[in-house]
Amino acid sequence: MNISTPGHERPPPSGAYLNLPNALTWFRILMIPAIIALFFLPYEWADPAACAAFALAGITDSLDGYYARKLGLTSRLGAFLDPVADKLIVAAALVLIVSKDPRWFVVIVAIVIIGREIAVSALREWMAEIGARSRIKVSVWGKYKTIMQIVGLSLLLFRRDIWGIPIYLLGLILTAIAAVLTLWSMILYLRLAWPELRGSASIP
Repeated sequence: MNISTPGHERPPPSGAYLNLPNALTWFRILMIPAIIALFFLPYEWADPAACAAFALAGITDSLDGYYARKLGLTSRLGAFLDPVADKLIVAAALVLIVSKDPRWFVVIVAIVIIGREIAVSALREWMAEIGARSRIKVSVWGKYKTIMQIVGLSLLLFRRDIWGIPIYLLGLILTAIAAVLTLWSMILYLRLAWPELRGSASIP
């Protein structure tokens, strides 16, 4: 049996902090300033490029988790960075879209999505503190929400029609659906956490 003592912990293996899954997550974070720059460039190709950059970052969201499990490269750093990267890039995209389209329903959708991410993150942190983090695993509705969100926001960043197809309108519809799924998945998480929340008054 291998027991470590304080001050004699083994150092992490070489490359543990910059393996393939973590590199994909760092790439997603580094894409945020690139998307912002492309969004405001005064060129015809800037909007499609911002859309492509966001979509590419969205694809890495599924790849980093896949490779982490497949290659056995899960790490605490990766577990921390992955949700942070997701929330940062989604929040950045929503702020950019609202800056160009500040209509009330667009603002409400942005508030719902960002507010939900903050609330669920706080819930997960609190559940982890009381040792009940495993009760609120990612649900299938959360996965559907993520897909709708990535596709919808990509179309909103594209901001132009193709062959008469109202791309921006489709993006608004998909993002609104994502907002509804966002609220529903939050309700499911709260239901799972409710036994702990109801008894929170007795927690020291």
